[in-house]
Amino acid sequence: MKMHKIIQITGFAFLALILILLLWIGYIYFILPRVPIPVLKVELTLERIERGKYLANHVTVCVDCHSTRDWSRFSGPLITGTEGKGGEKFSHEMGLPGDFYSTNITPFKLSDWSDGEIFRAIVNGVGKGNKPLFPIMPYQYYRNLSTEDAYAIIAYIRTLPSIASQPSASKADFPVNIIMHTFPGPAEPIVIPPKSDTASYGKYLVSIAACKDCHTPFVKNKLDEKMVFAGGREFKMPTGTILASNITPDKETGIGTWTKQRFVARFKAFNLSTFSPPVLENADMVTVMPWTMYAGLDTTDLEAIFAYLKTQATVKHQMTLWTPSSK
Repeated sequence: MKMHKIIQITGFAFLALILILLLWIGYIYFILPRVPIPVLKVELTLERIERGKYLANHVTVCVDCHSTRDWSRFSGPLITGTEGKGGEKFSHEMGLPGDFYSTNITPFKLSDWSDGEIFRAIVNGVGKGNKPLFPIMPYQYYRNLSTEDAYAIIAYIRTLPSIASQPSASKADFPVNIIMHTFPGPAEPIVIPPKSDTASYGKYLVSIAACKDCHTPFVKNKLDEKMVFAGGREFKMPTGTILASNITPDKETGIGTWTKQRFVARFKAFNLSTFSPPVLENADMVTVMPWTMYAGLDTTDLEAIFAYLKTQATVKHQMTLWTPSSK
């Protein structure tokens, strides 16, 4: 009888634990994220639209992921006429826990979104219907956008030509489809430092451009904070694997020997007014870096980014940047 009671109590405890676990999962999946929609109306001024155009095309590069890129050419330049239509796929083949598609951000899709809903999606990572966005969209960095810069991006995408496009719905694998409900967070806007404070201004640009996200190794499902900007994050492409480069001040494996002029020239070399992205052969190195978009960065902004990167910890990290597929 005593053993029977022990078994009975153990069974009840196990069932109670299962019930608590289910309630906890249910709370995460059905209640989170709890981010209110701000009530706001963004005035579409010319100054705001121009600032948003600059940011969305050359700094935060929203247009990069939410358009169609021609991956048959170096750096995957945008296909003219697809700006904002969405549909770019980020999938299992790239090492991601699901299949994710960029959404249409032209008025075709966003006409029934309030400015507050767009703002929440950009800086909090919460879409229509309180759905969490997978952080392939780097909203953890966009949350640092100054409030005015966030408004500028909203103003700009409101002016994009409407393109009729219905990209496939994104689908995350289990248990990521549950865990991602905990990812969205509050906005943490940064007051833009004056350009005269070059390194601090560069820090702001580096933050909202999410440079850290690509140029830091990704280990055990998170960024390795001991290797910030040291490169090595893998991007699996159909023809091989590309590693992000080391952009710390290390003189052997990073940008320690680079001058400001060399850094600026590296970006400006890909300006489409003088550069035509070559067609790639099977063994050619593919890069996910949208060079042709970053080429549009203002020289003063590039100099500020360089100044900030030069203040970072030096990390020696030698690696092979490109490994062609064995297929």
